[in-house]
Amino acid sequence: MSELFDQFDIWHAFGQTLYLAFFSAIGAFVIGVLLAVMRVGPVRIFNVVGTAYVNLIRNTPLTLIVTFCLLALHYQLRLNLAPADSPTSIVDNGVRWAIVGLAVYHAAFVCEAIRSGINTVPPGQAEAARSIGLGFGQSLRYVVLPQALRGAIAPLASVLIALIKNTTVAYAIGVAETAAFMRDALEFRIDLSVWIFLIVAGFFVLLTLPIGVGLTHLSQRMAVKR
Repeated sequence: MSELFDQFDIWHAFGQTLYLAFFSAIGAFVIGVLLAVMRVGPVRIFNVVGTAYVNLIRNTPLTLIVTFCLLALHYQLRLNLAPADSPTSIVDNGVRWAIVGLAVYHAAFVCEAIRSGINTVPPGQAEAARSIGLGFGQSLRYVVLPQALRGAIAPLASVLIALIKNTTVAYAIGVAETAAFMRDALEFRIDLSVWIFLIVAGFFVLLTLPIGVGLTHLSQRMAVKR
């Protein structure tokens, strides 16, 4: 097994996966919250746009979205997320567009998780907020969303775990993350295929298992008592 660590930059691949997951999760959460607000808000056009986004993105393959981001937005429309004169421009654009694709895709699932949390908040809470003079935005910010987020921790944990595992799709556009390491290692060291699979599987288990257990425990402690 040590031969694999000598021959391949495994730690860089693992680090790239963590980098993708971290920034994609932040982007997905921000977009997902905005979509959830659009879907439950009183403005009809926002409802339609939010619903269309969720239905379209959830039914589109992630590989297609990530590939579209790089090939169509970057190469065709010339939208750069890294300085064009940088010596690492190609690599940086690949990584950043992968983050955009992952965030855009998982935002649809974050939206539904938060919307399910909003639906668990009793209507009387929003009515009480309006009765004391709070507008829709204020009642959502100070009353509804805090309770909704507490109730959405468990489904959000599932989305985060799925996002971490889905970072492997980034290898389709040449990002050197864990799946790319596995592909290269299997090509050149097929004799160590068992170790390759064990290393990759072990990495994802060690990464996702504590997140699942920890956030599930947190959701139980943070659950709103009815």
